[in-house]
Amino acid sequence: MDRLARRIRSISPSLTLSVSAKAKAMKAAGESVVNFGVGEPDFATPEYIIEAAKEALDRGQTKYTPSSGLMELRRAIAGKFERDNGLDYEPSQIIVSNGAKHSIFNVCFALLDEGDEVIIPAPYWLTYPEVVKVCGGVPVIVQASKKTGFKITPEQLRVAITPRTKLFIFNSPCNPTGAVYGEGEIRALAAVCEEAGIFVLSDEIYEKLVYTGVKPYSFAAYSERMKDRTVTVNGVSKTYAMTGWRIGYLAAPPDVAKAIDSFQSHATSNPNSIAQYAAIRALNSPEASVEEMVARFARRRLAMIERISEMPGIYCIIPEGAFYTMLVVGGTYGKSFGERKIENSVDFADVLLDAAKVAVVPGAAFGADDCVRLSYSLSMKDMLEGLDRIEAFVRSLR
Repeated sequence: MDRLARRIRSISPSLTLSVSAKAKAMKAAGESVVNFGVGEPDFATPEYIIEAAKEALDRGQTKYTPSSGLMELRRAIAGKFERDNGLDYEPSQIIVSNGAKHSIFNVCFALLDEGDEVIIPAPYWLTYPEVVKVCGGVPVIVQASKKTGFKITPEQLRVAITPRTKLFIFNSPCNPTGAVYGEGEIRALAAVCEEAGIFVLSDEIYEKLVYTGVKPYSFAAYSERMKDRTVTVNGVSKTYAMTGWRIGYLAAPPDVAKAIDSFQSHATSNPNSIAQYAAIRALNSPEASVEEMVARFARRRLAMIERISEMPGIYCIIPEGAFYTMLVVGGTYGKSFGERKIENSVDFADVLLDAAKVAVVPGAAFGADDCVRLSYSLSMKDMLEGLDRIEAFVRSLR
């Protein structure tokens, strides 16, 4: 008899965390490491949000809250959906969780039965397939083309749907590619989903981080019928530089929200009470700090694209949102650094870290083994230094 359950044995280790752990260990040992692997803003949480948490502490608001979150916060989230996305939700349809990742797990746990198929465009955020598997589902990967900017087409989606398809996981702006689907593109995908009668998990955590003028459009806005089959996931981590506060949320059809609330009440109970009060302040305040952060990311994005364009044998698919780009390094495969031969993205990332002290995430983690992911959520100075090191490393391969 196996000591561990089959569902837990199905989970693959996170390459993102392993790369980050090795880079941190090297830094702790005194080495100068540039880390492109971190998926969080390098900005401090805005002071007005921190003040809200302090005020909550001073008021003694450290007790249990409703399992689905404070009513005041759920109202603020409903207001955000109406204001930003044109979506009307009752507070009872909003569930606040311990980060957007927790929300995604809740959705899959509530919707998937054993053997249900879940369509996931690739490159994908590495957690999606793992959550699907642990909830009994079967990931069905649809490969997006570089020619389409890493965006799948309605035809690809239609072909992937079978009688066992239950859910389509959609992410725009996308981690890891930075791809942003326009309204027309999303409406075309939504039409396919509506016709097939499948659910959609729309992960919109990066919706504010868009640089090319494309206005984000929510899947649930397509029609009332599609809204009844869409769960929209978002959170405060990326928009307000609140990654460690662990506040994510979702908006769902009433029956799905009720089921998730029931499950969460047994699994984790409520999210952190103090962080909830901070999130209320974040959602109800002017977004000047958000606009400044987006402007700084935009400058870094342009600088990264320009710098990569000067490198021999590698290139990037230009990102339109989030704070990542996929660096296509397949042209280096078969080459060597000293005695070490590079055959795939894991090799590239491992040798790069050892040789140039630069941490990137292997594309294998995202279903794109000819790429590595770079984040530009680090300072301009460190980013340019790291890109210089990458170019020197690539030029040294033989």
